[in-house]
Amino acid sequence: MSKRLAIITVGKTHSGKSTFAKKLEDQLEHSFILDQDHHAEFINTYYKILQPTNGPNTLKHAISKLIVDYAQNYTSLDFIVCNANRTKDGRAYLLNELFHKNKYVRILVHFDLDDQILEQRIARSHRKTTIFRGPFTSFEEVLKKQQAESADYPVREEADYLFVIKTDQEVSDVINNIVQIKSDMEGDSHEKNSV
Repeated sequence: MSKRLAIITVGKTHSGKSTFAKKLEDQLEHSFILDQDHHAEFINTYYKILQPTNGPNTLKHAISKLIVDYAQNYTSLDFIVCNANRTKDGRAYLLNELFHKNKYVRILVHFDLDDQILEQRIARSHRKTTIFRGPFTSFEEVLKKQQAESADYPVREEADYLFVIKTDQEVSDVINNIVQIKSDMEGDSHEKNSV
């Protein structure tokens, strides 16, 4: 059985993760986006009473895990995991528990844009705040919290590939590189099958 791709975004709010994921999904055949913001919005809209008020967002994580399990067992799709994933422990869970190296080629895409750009984007943003849980009421508050946290930047040793995006102009190159990685994987698979 050939490996699949697991592309995992890393970055602060409004750094371009969702836009990147949509563009990548358009270019990378047979892939889908797993975005926990959608799960949070679903819970807050329909099941807010079940939402934990403190600690980890266990309901959101359970929904995400269910979708991952289903996609792993019933499809052969590549994963585009579109979330902040800013802690090393959080990434380790994804890379070691959900997307193990024996079954996946794991790619981290770190969005490392200047905070001033993020602040400008937030000022112009019309994104819904229905994804929030707890004390947050705006994306400005989310960014301030992220700025105050110690940097836990991904390193190359965490996954098979690491791409860093510092400007919007680098997005298409990273997408092209990922599509090429998939193409190379399929070429290797065809060669093994024909031997």
